[in-house]
Amino acid sequence: MSETPEHTSEQTSDDPRVDTRAELLPEEAAAGSEDPEAQAAEILAESDERTDDPEGTRDESAQTPDPEVGSGA
Repeated sequence: MSETPEHTSEQTSDDPRVDTRAELLPEEAAAGSEDPEAQAAEILAESDERTDDPEGTRDESAQTPDPEVGSGA
């Protein structure tokens, strides 16, 4: 993932959300994580990028539905 000037992992590491997100969910704990804080910072930076520019990041998301699917077209 590329980092944007607004949201870098270094900036996000000071974000209080990182501490909360770094607490692994049960399924994450089962899979393991070498660095939960870095993982949390990256997840939050990516989330912020999608929030700040939903149209610009739409095609990058594997979870974005195809606009033609289910549109009745």
